[in-house]
Amino acid sequence: MAVEDGGLARIAMRVAVNGFFCGREGTGSGQYIGSLLGALLEWDDITEYVVVLCQRPASSARFGCSSSSRPFDTVRCRTPFDGLNDNLAKLWFEQIGFPRACRKAGASLAFVPYFAPPFFCPVPVVVTIHDLIPLILPQYRGSAGVRMYMRLVAASARRADVILADSESSHGDIVRRLGIPTDRIRVVHLAVDDAYHRIEDEERLARVRERYGLPARYLLYFGGFDVRKGVREVVTAYARVAELTGFPEDVGLVIAGRLPTADTSFTPDPRVVADALAVGKGIVFTGWVDERDKPALYSGAMAFLFPSEYEGFGLPPLEALSCGVPVITSNVSSLPEVVGAAAVLVSPSDVDGLATAILNLVQDETLRERMGRASLAQAEEFTWSRVARETHASFTAATRTS
Repeated sequence: MAVEDGGLARIAMRVAVNGFFCGREGTGSGQYIGSLLGALLEWDDITEYVVVLCQRPASSARFGCSSSSRPFDTVRCRTPFDGLNDNLAKLWFEQIGFPRACRKAGASLAFVPYFAPPFFCPVPVVVTIHDLIPLILPQYRGSAGVRMYMRLVAASARRADVILADSESSHGDIVRRLGIPTDRIRVVHLAVDDAYHRIEDEERLARVRERYGLPARYLLYFGGFDVRKGVREVVTAYARVAELTGFPEDVGLVIAGRLPTADTSFTPDPRVVADALAVGKGIVFTGWVDERDKPALYSGAMAFLFPSEYEGFGLPPLEALSCGVPVITSNVSSLPEVVGAAAVLVSPSDVDGLATAILNLVQDETLRERMGRASLAQAEEFTWSRVARETHASFTAATRTS
């Protein structure tokens, strides 16, 4: 059945959603499916959704979409490996349990919101591939088991009806690395939660400063500690500016997030780098940050630093833009797409360039104000209603072409 709505033909569908990451808000995939499903339910009142959950506790029955009052069905899928081997349970769920659930639920389409489509499925498949990091960066290729898994999901993706990419950059990677024709790939840029907006409430800002021991003026890094993120470069650039100007007494560096448990080549501990460069006193390591405090943490920063080597999309810079914060980020992968003309772009390996950008922003209040306004304007381009509309269009395309 098709319903005309403002020139758009909406086809009634029953979409089965792989819910492996549902309820796991600490992961990017968990945040994505939670926000997207809520937006889909709000945007379209015709399509039915059934979320297929695995048995693992993290995929909890508490999962829901607070932004929507529309109900959706959930089914729970057992595997022969529950409680025995998490990796095999996940693989069985993705390749066997989920396709079976699609058939039992009477689904007309399967949606997999991360890079794990089933090789065989009784209905058309739409899969979101956020990035191809394990195929692009050698240090992420992992064990033989991980490499075998990547070969399986890559082969499965080649059989999918429609592939969603978070960025034009990821679109190009998918074409080059997986050999998938460009006409089967749709770019759907992501968005951030409405909670990410400019916080002007001084009491709220002061509470967050006190909770995490933040200085009155600070630069902020937030976004993980694996080697591609460039945290070593952030600390080194800060030390270089400190050596030239002595500004750490006036401007601190805040490195937010749960720190690595060990200093390794894959997860370098920024505290080790800071101590070696004798700038530890100027740096605040917050540890884990409550999700509710993140908008104020961003809003209180003079600038956000994110010199990542590779991102399929790059949510932290968009979160910072949404809070009206000047951003310094990398000129590679998807990051220029996300920040547009609102940010300063540097090479991820150019510590001197990063240090110069930091110094310019710290010393020029007019520049910071202009970039803050540009940040808010750029962030307005990214909304979950647009993500929902474009994702639903891919569902329609998949059912029509299958």
